[in-house]
Amino acid sequence: MQAKPAAADADAYGETLARASVLIVDDEPGMRNFLTKTLSPRCKRVEQAESADAAARLLDSNHFDLVVLDNIMPGKTGLQWLREQRRVGFFGDAILITAYADLETAITALRAGVADFVLKPFRANQITNAVARAMDRQRLRRENYLMRYELQSDDTGARGRLLGTSPQINRVRDLLVKMAPLPTSVLFTGASGTGKEVAARTLHSMSDRAGQPFVPINCAALSPDRIAQELFGIVDDDQHRTEGLFLHADGGTLFLDEVAYLPPQVQATLLRVVEEHKVRPSGSERELPLNVRILFATNADLPKAVDAGTFRADLFHRINVVNIEMPTLENRGDDVVELAAMFMAQISRALGLPALDLNESVLLKLRRYTWPGNVRELRNLIERSVILGEFPDEFAGTGAISGTEAIETLELVEQRHIMHVLDACNGNRAEAARRLGVSRKTIDRKCALWEN
Repeated sequence: MQAKPAAADADAYGETLARASVLIVDDEPGMRNFLTKTLSPRCKRVEQAESADAAARLLDSNHFDLVVLDNIMPGKTGLQWLREQRRVGFFGDAILITAYADLETAITALRAGVADFVLKPFRANQITNAVARAMDRQRLRRENYLMRYELQSDDTGARGRLLGTSPQINRVRDLLVKMAPLPTSVLFTGASGTGKEVAARTLHSMSDRAGQPFVPINCAALSPDRIAQELFGIVDDDQHRTEGLFLHADGGTLFLDEVAYLPPQVQATLLRVVEEHKVRPSGSERELPLNVRILFATNADLPKAVDAGTFRADLFHRINVVNIEMPTLENRGDDVVELAAMFMAQISRALGLPALDLNESVLLKLRRYTWPGNVRELRNLIERSVILGEFPDEFAGTGAISGTEAIETLELVEQRHIMHVLDACNGNRAEAARRLGVSRKTIDRKCALWEN
């Protein structure tokens, strides 16, 4: 049963309640209809089941955040049914409605993972408040888990913006705009440090999932013997359950970086998840439906890995629907200037240290450097320089324009202009010479001089 929440109710109970998917399990039609009438205007989705078996069938094919459960039903109690569902893989919260709340029932309910009790008889606002509290706790648990997980990453630069105006980065940006409204998986490739996670975060922020979690996972950093549990979750028994990162990302975007490092058995499971949009936690008898967009990244040569037998060919073809190749910093022209300025402002502010002067001489030396570590190397250079209070010798320079240094400054301006034209010509020296009105030999001679 679908219903859009009223604006006033959304304001009173919060956006979390408006996104809730609720299953009502009760053998009394009058109670089911009362609960449905109460919750439907405020929740995204409300379904009802008249028996434990009917409820189990709904859980087999649908995702529910919360179950509102009557304890006294024909055949088995609500708590018996809930413990069964925990064992086969139900991770949502539960609210127990009962006329009897003795100590034994309370202990059994806590062990089964009941989030709240509502004693009969109750009013509409009591059940609504109980559902809202349960959803708020669920949201906070998810946010805290993801925050702790993300803080384990030391690559703070990956949380930045996709900066630059070079033709290469503009092509990436155009592809992201095209892909943002689509559910299609994307494979980001390119050398280490080129900003694959930044591009993935940008894609997420442009999509309709922007308000939902973005969960980055470095596959190379996960323990090989625990990676399946970390990704897909585990069910030990009715009291011990761990939601995997796929379930925590539900509704949002999951970013699998360094996907080439996944063990073969995990690759097989991932292929099934990508194709069917369902995940089966370890030890679970039930596949759980997923609403998540999966993005992939690697700096490895996946076709070569397929040929070598270390990466599944069927998984490669499944994730390689749209490939976005991230350009190296060396090939991004004057983007290094914009990136250096952003990192200098961010890092000096975060560390509480004075920013260094990015004068013309420094910028040109940054521009001339080949950056084997790409954007990550640039950020690390800026951070180290801010901490030490000066640039390394190979990047240090002055911005003076008086005396004998005026000649050097003019040479730097000439060099920067020629390199800018070469970027516009995609490195074609003959075309650059034509645009500048000089000979090809002149361009070759100057480039050789700068490279030495």
